[in-house]
Amino acid sequence: MADQAVARLAGINVGAPARPSPSADFGLIGLAVMGQNLILNAADHGFTVCAYNRTTSKVDRFLDNEAKGKSIVGAHSVEEFCSKLKRPRRIMLLVMAGKPVDTFIESLLPFLEKGDIIIDGGNSHFPDSNRRTKDLAEKGIRFVGSGVSGGEEGARYGPSLMPGGNEEAWPHIKDIFQSISAKSDGEACCDWVGDEGAGHFVKMVHNGIEYGDMQLICEAYDLLKRGLGLGANEIATIFEKWNTGVLDSFLIEITRDVLKYNDNDGVPLVEKILDKAGQKGTGKWTAINALDLGMPVTLIGESVFSRCLSALKDERIRASSLLSGPTPEFTGDKQAFIDDLEQALYASKIISYAQGFMLIQEVSFNPSFF
Repeated sequence: MADQAVARLAGINVGAPARPSPSADFGLIGLAVMGQNLILNAADHGFTVCAYNRTTSKVDRFLDNEAKGKSIVGAHSVEEFCSKLKRPRRIMLLVMAGKPVDTFIESLLPFLEKGDIIIDGGNSHFPDSNRRTKDLAEKGIRFVGSGVSGGEEGARYGPSLMPGGNEEAWPHIKDIFQSISAKSDGEACCDWVGDEGAGHFVKMVHNGIEYGDMQLICEAYDLLKRGLGLGANEIATIFEKWNTGVLDSFLIEITRDVLKYNDNDGVPLVEKILDKAGQKGTGKWTAINALDLGMPVTLIGESVFSRCLSALKDERIRASSLLSGPTPEFTGDKQAFIDDLEQALYASKIISYAQGFMLIQEVSFNPSFF
């Protein structure tokens, strides 16, 4: 008893269980589907991952279901989360871009040490990543802004990753990132992109190119539907064939699937979807930066404007009652038209990619732009 009293006076908590040594190689905050799938992906590649979500009941559900039996641990507070991570701590945020990222960073800082790494894997605007890299470097924390591409399935089985920021972090996250990323001819679809917001800049342009891809697919669909008078299932068959050739891609594949899907009454669902597109901003940011740099990223710019035009639904309805457009009537060789359309779509995609790469190249030659 006397020994215990002396120990307590010395500040030793006698009888309290010792805190376990940190066991997790990697920590991830944000348990929406993307976050859960990245965690499962990392666990499949031999890493122990700690999962945390502000709504802690999601942590318990995840551990009891998808994560059960895997090298995944959970935490119910930011402090507990940080205590379970090996040094330097490697923490990835998959939360909504903007203020939520800054809020989580602030909540993490009291429990971090010099040299720890925070990775923002959301669709953040690159100026925010520039700011965070500089601000956190002053606090001794290494920040990485990383694009993550491939959607939910990519996150689970291999995304394309575009990390940039504080390059001191790269040796510590390289193994994890290149292990979980997609592979092309044996090469990881992941490498260090550049300083500060470079990773999120590349992801922004990637998304801009995708805006262009989707607009081109819409225009091809319109030519087949209104120009040739084909039905949704006939167009789906064309896209299915295109997906076996030079146009093979995820977007062509899901376009085929969407066109094949019928509602409960047997009517193609695509015929019932409101022709009014929204946007999250990355295509707009790409167009704005292209204008700032004097780069003619015309296809991406027009795809953004097409979404803006589609949003003017009331004005378009009124205009259609005042102006009657031409009634398409095709009299030529339909198969020849479809074959030509396939090549036109292919050529247009090449132009869109080339314009996006031109924009990235221009920024790489003008680092002061950041």
